[in-house]
Amino acid sequence: MPSVFITGANRGIGLEFARQYSSDGWNVVTTARESSPALDALGVTVKPLDLSDADAVAAFSADGPLDLFIANAGTNHPMNTDGADNARAWQKMMMVNAIAPYQLGKALLPRMADGGKMVAISSGMGSIGENGGGWVPYRTSKAALNMAWSNLALEAKPRGVTVVALSPGWVKTDMGGAGAEITPEESVSAMRKLIGRLTIDDSGHFLRRDGSELPW
Repeated sequence: MPSVFITGANRGIGLEFARQYSSDGWNVVTTARESSPALDALGVTVKPLDLSDADAVAAFSADGPLDLFIANAGTNHPMNTDGADNARAWQKMMMVNAIAPYQLGKALLPRMADGGKMVAISSGMGSIGENGGGWVPYRTSKAALNMAWSNLALEAKPRGVTVVALSPGWVKTDMGGAGAEITPEESVSAMRKLIGRLTIDDSGHFLRRDGSELPW
C-alpha cells in the first residue's frame, strides 16, 4: 500500500487530495492546524501541525517510508503591504508558504521510498516571468517557495527522489473564492494524473496541472 503525506488537509485542495488518495487505497497521513468534520470522516491519520510555529515544524516527524509528500498548506493573508501589522503577517506568510514546506521536505527526504516524489503546491502568481502585479505578499511567498523547492530538487536528485512545484490553477476554495475557474475535484484529479507520470527527469521543474512549463 503506497503512502502519501499531505499538509493542510482540513479543507480545499489538501482535503481533496486526501479524499482521492484514500479512496484509491493509499495510506494517507495528513496535517492540519485543526481537523475538520470532512477530514475526520475520511478515516485518515491526522497530525496537528501549525506551519507558522517554527518550533513545531522543526520538531515534527513522520513515521515509516513515504512514496509521496504533498506540501499543500498555505495562506493568502495579508493581501496588503502597508504598516507594521501587515509586515508581521507577511513574515508569518513566508514561514507558512515557503520556509516550513522546505524544512519539512528536507526532514522527510531520508524517509522517501526509492522513486518517491515530493510536490509543492505553488501558484502561477509565484512566477516572476508572468508577474501581473499586485498581491505582493502572496507572490513573494510563492516565489520563495519555488526557489526553496528548486534547491530541494538538487538535494533529492542523488537519492532518486523527484521534486516538482505545481500550480493547481484558480480553484474554488476558501482561498480561491467562488468565482474561481475550476473545482478542487477537477484540479486535484489533473494534478494526480500528472504526479503519476512524473519521472526524475522532471525534477526541479515548475509545472501547470496539465504538465506544461511555467516560467520561473
